[in-house]
Parts: sequence; C-alpha cells; structure tokens
Amino acid sequence: MASPAADDYLKTVYAHTEWQDAPITPSVLAAKLGIAPSSVTEMVKKLAAAGLVSHVPYGAVRLTDAGTQRALAMVRRHRLIETWLVQEFDYGWHEVHDEAEVLEHTISDRLLEGIDARLGRPRFDPHGDAIPDASGVVEREPFVLLADAPVGHTGRVLRVDDRDPELLRALEAAGVTVAANITTTPSGIELDGTETELPDGAPQVVWLSA
Repeated sequence: MASPAADDYLKTVYAHTEWQDAPITPSVLAAKLGIAPSSVTEMVKKLAAAGLVSHVPYGAVRLTDAGTQRALAMVRRHRLIETWLVQEFDYGWHEVHDEAEVLEHTISDRLLEGIDARLGRPRFDPHGDAIPDASGVVEREPFVLLADAPVGHTGRVLRVDDRDPELLRALEAAGVTVAANITTTPSGIELDGTETELPDGAPQVVWLSA
C-alpha cells in the first residue's frame, strides 16, 4: 500500500507516542491530520488490511512492526530534510516543517542518502527530534515535559514541538532553543541565570533532559 497519504498516517501515529505514552485514537488522528473522522476510519481500515496498523472499533490505532519500519523511514526523510534546509539554505526552525512535508514524498533514496552524508549523519533535527538511521535505529535520552518538571529541575532542552511556527519564533526570541540549559522556577524558568518569561503554551511543547 504505497501512497503519500498512507505514509502521512503512519508518520503521525508514530510521532504521537514518541514523547508520551498514550496511544492515538481515530478522533485524535483526524484532528492532527485535519481530516474528517469518516475519512480516517476508512484509511485506518485499509492500513489494517495491509498489515501496517492494528485497530479495533473505537479503540486506539497502533503500528505493527511493518508499520513502524515504514513510519521510521518517513520520519527519517522528514527530519533529514528539515536539517538540510536549516544547515544548507538558512531556513529558520519555524519555516521547515511545511517544506519538509512536501519534499519528503518527492526526493529519491539516492538523494536522501547524499543529504545524510553531506550533513555528517546527524542524529537530531533542528527541533531536537531524533533522526532514525538507515536501519531505523533511534537514539533518545530520558526526558520530561517542561509542564511536568518539578520546580528546581535543571535540564537541557532536548526537543521543541514544531507544529506552531509563531510559538517557535517566540521561544527562540526568549532564548529557549535546543541544547539551552533551563531551571524551572515557581513563576517560569531561569535561563543563563536570568528569570525568563515563557510565551503562552510553551510548557506543553518543550521537553527537557530528565
């Protein structure tokens, strides 16, 4: 079952549980993809028939081993392209998601391998998401969502969700970027020894080292 739409579904299912444990439901999948629930139901049935996901009516959608491998291949494409755009074309980290969504379906495996080699086999994309290697291996260290971190926790920013360009710009302006060291305080965070006000929504999209 080869189609860009199927790949987008698999990639979305994978990404949903990458940084938290709750499995994705068809309704959440529909919201993330911006597609009618009825359309999601039909596609999930097709993916299940192809052996790429497991699903029971009204239950969660989970990737099979085959679905996971295909999702990892698409995630690798997407994140390598984002990294390439930032490093080679001076894109901002808030600009690359939508570009990568288009390009990931069009470039050849040969070009993707060339991009990976040129970039020095990067392990993480500009937002801190792990880039699977060619065999699907992913490296990730223990993490905690900023919203769940206790007061006084000090950690390195591991990842920032890339879905909201405006929030990414606001976080960058505040100095909250990947690899920055942050200490949580009763009123927000301390960054480089300075109390820093976070933009609205930031604690829900920033992950720190545990």
